[in-house]
Amino acid sequence: MKLEKQEAVIEGILFAMGESVEISKLADVLETSVEEIQKILQRMMKRYKSGNRGIEMIEIEDSVQLCTKKEMYEYLIKIAKQPKRHVLTDVLLETLSIIAYKQPITKLEVEKIRGVSCAHAINKLVEYNLVCELGRLDAPGRPLLFGTTEEFLRSFGVQSLEELPVPDQDQLEEFKQQAEEEMNLKLEV
Repeated sequence: MKLEKQEAVIEGILFAMGESVEISKLADVLETSVEEIQKILQRMMKRYKSGNRGIEMIEIEDSVQLCTKKEMYEYLIKIAKQPKRHVLTDVLLETLSIIAYKQPITKLEVEKIRGVSCAHAINKLVEYNLVCELGRLDAPGRPLLFGTTEEFLRSFGVQSLEELPVPDQDQLEEFKQQAEEEMNLKLEV
């Protein structure tokens, strides 16, 4: 199959799917190697970036997706009448951070770290498609395990969890001290 035809097939699949597609599945469809598909994708990505286009191709872990360029959002909003934007409160961000760094993790483990109930926060994060159920822990009660989604990666502009910032050890110690001080103040009251 000619290169132009391969690119057209990839573009058609990504457009029709509307979500990320594994590179290995594209290789299967086009009956070629993953390495060859990656070369084709790199050429396509360069073309999307260099041209005055409204869409771009992004890579997320071992998948690719066609997305609207950020520069087009103001026009998209005029058509879509304010797409639903989720507001992440401090509670949601804190819960999401714990899940992102400790996944797979149970609700109880998140609650131990936060010190308060997290059911509502986790439900909201699942509703926003930033967190999903990954299965069940092989322990009494078989609690649900939670982890982040591809939408989480897209929303925070990272291709994989390895790109998340590494917490500074000095900062962690400072946070622990602040948390202990807060607990002492609560106990005094």
